[in-house]
Amino acid sequence: MKHGLLITVALLFLSSFGSPINALSAQDDLERSVELMGRIGFATSPSFSPDGKTLAFVSNLNGIPQVWTMPTSGGFPKLVTAFDDPVGFVTWSPDGNWLAFYVAPGGGFNEQICVARPDGSELRRLTEGGKENNFLGDWTHDGKHIFFSSNRRNPASTDSYLLDVKTAQMRMVAENKGTGGINEISRDNRHAIVSRLLNRGDNNLYLIEVATGKEALLTPHEGPGSFSGAQFTPDGRTIYFASNKDRDLLALARVKIGENGQPGAIEVVAARDDGEFSGGVMSDDGAMMVLVWNIAGRSELAFYDLRNDRMTAGPKLPAEIVGGFDFTDDGGRLAMVLSGAALPADVWTLDLRTKQFTKLTHSQHAGVDLTKMVRPELVGYTAHDGLKLSGWLYKPHGAKGAMPVVLSFHGGPEGQERPGFNSTYQALLMRGIAVLAPNVRGSSGFGKKFVNLDNGELRENGVKDINASVDFGVKSGIADPKRIGIMGGSYGGYMVMAGLTEYPELFAAGANLFGITNFETFFKHTQPWMAAISKIEYGNPETEAVMLRRLSPIHRIDRINAPIIVLHGANDTNVPVIEAEQVVENLKRRNVPVEYVLFADEGHGWRKTPNRIRSVVSIVKFFETHLKGN
Repeated sequence: MKHGLLITVALLFLSSFGSPINALSAQDDLERSVELMGRIGFATSPSFSPDGKTLAFVSNLNGIPQVWTMPTSGGFPKLVTAFDDPVGFVTWSPDGNWLAFYVAPGGGFNEQICVARPDGSELRRLTEGGKENNFLGDWTHDGKHIFFSSNRRNPASTDSYLLDVKTAQMRMVAENKGTGGINEISRDNRHAIVSRLLNRGDNNLYLIEVATGKEALLTPHEGPGSFSGAQFTPDGRTIYFASNKDRDLLALARVKIGENGQPGAIEVVAARDDGEFSGGVMSDDGAMMVLVWNIAGRSELAFYDLRNDRMTAGPKLPAEIVGGFDFTDDGGRLAMVLSGAALPADVWTLDLRTKQFTKLTHSQHAGVDLTKMVRPELVGYTAHDGLKLSGWLYKPHGAKGAMPVVLSFHGGPEGQERPGFNSTYQALLMRGIAVLAPNVRGSSGFGKKFVNLDNGELRENGVKDINASVDFGVKSGIADPKRIGIMGGSYGGYMVMAGLTEYPELFAAGANLFGITNFETFFKHTQPWMAAISKIEYGNPETEAVMLRRLSPIHRIDRINAPIIVLHGANDTNVPVIEAEQVVENLKRRNVPVEYVLFADEGHGWRKTPNRIRSVVSIVKFFETHLKGN
């Protein structure tokens, strides 16, 4: 490797001059240790073969997320795909003959649906390969079709389609306003459950007759409502899903379909007062569902007996967060993805008889001792108006007293900060910089009321939560008020820019990752379907332009004095690169220190390992320089 050779030569040369080698060694150690953090891998999207002997999954084992398979009894994984572009999801056909997956050209959203034999042969792309967005769902139960959603008809919406695997012929099942997608097709292929989202935080489920297009509303409600993860029972007569109709927290609910084909009322069948239902999966025989509860960000498993309407607690999880389930056909084992603050995402299986977990994949972490990773503490504090907020506090091992702290804001804004593995956090901690990752108003996981507290004009209160978060860090004695940084991606990037412009005296540095800066240009350049569903969350550019201008940090950018690093993907169609360019151009014009890292082969976030390494190293070096003076 040329870079390593140059460093070796430089060290040999400098050794004859004495002390400079020590400074270079320290810098080399910094880059090397941080780079190793960025190299840590992951494995996701498990899917069993019908006989349960083999598992397909997605991993970045070779540097780019691709499809792999391995025996469920253990062994070395085999590479199935070898694209230059990342793969994001894989699912095994019910007859065992095909793997379906999507490829993201340039890391963007114009995803293309492909199939291949389990050994990687007979690879075919089933979608046209254009600029349309295609979102892969799953297989029909007979294995003849794949269902997916696409904006090919209208860029401002995503319709629901069936795709014939043999002929690649597409058939529209439902035309949707806003974004829509099929949750599941009944086993007799007569009905589909379609979700339609007109505005973020408010959707409905519909029962669609596949042959005729006749539809029935499953989830009538008033005001905001969320309904997701719908699944048919084997006889097609009952549908289970997550619902928050007439309640604040999401629960497991069901609707029974009458003899006349009309849906009955929504019944809540399993709920908790201390957290939200975040998803589940039904066994093939319809006897049981495995449920996941989100308790302030941590996952807990439960089992629901559909025949006796009874929920029981599941085994304690080996990590903080679980998802990505798949049952074996016989219902005896369950595959899942487990991850935690000190545990990268890997595929595990659970034996339903013995309740024993087995780790199948082992994501690479060469040179990194995972036992030394920091696990966070859940902290609570109060906003300016008395609202209770929370966050995850990561402190370097052995750190005492006030220290440099980076506030990290999640995306969404309806996302949630959870104690999952984050290479950037752990690299900062390794360098003596703490991280406080808040869940300010507008975050999901805390109920319907909380997630809607930042809509439109209320966004000003969400921005004020930035100040409350800093205030907590300083008053608790954790944060040195002169060494506080702020970072975030996507909507978190908006919070970075809002914090730096509203409270310039609070921050010594900021890292904006693919964030919104100007709502006017965001609505103009983002994908039409994204613009269409964002008018309640952010504001309607046609009727609320004045408000959106007031809430756009670009119009107060002259208040920024702190150094900034801006990172963005050139192929980002969600938050287009013009959002980054405005920041960089404005700050350069004012001679404010700004670094710009543009990834030519990425979209909304980084999927390729070299880019992830570059991001982590750039951010950590930036904060080391401006919060620690290194």
